[in-house]
Amino acid sequence: MNVYAKMVKAVKEWDPLRLGPDFYETEAVDVVQVAADFDDSSYIASKIQHIYFMSFEEVLPLEKCRELAKQLVEIKNADEGSCAM
Repeated sequence: MNVYAKMVKAVKEWDPLRLGPDFYETEAVDVVQVAADFDDSSYIASKIQHIYFMSFEEVLPLEKCRELAKQLVEIKNADEGSCAM
C-alpha cells in the first residue's frame, strides 16, 4: 500500500462525525493533498477543520484535527524514510 493510500485509509477510519468510513471520500482526498504538501501538523489540522466545516457545516475540535494531522505526518515521514538505496 503506498503512502497516499495509507493516508486516505487513516482519514476515512478517523470518522469524526460517525457517518461510517466510506462517507468521507471527498474529504479524504482533500486532507491527503494538504498533508502531502505540508509538514506542519498545526497548519494541517487547521486545514482539516476547514475542509470538514465546508462539507458538513460543523466545526470539529482543533485538538481532534491535530491528532489526525500528526498521524498523517508520521505516515508520510515513515514512507520517506523507507526509500533506502
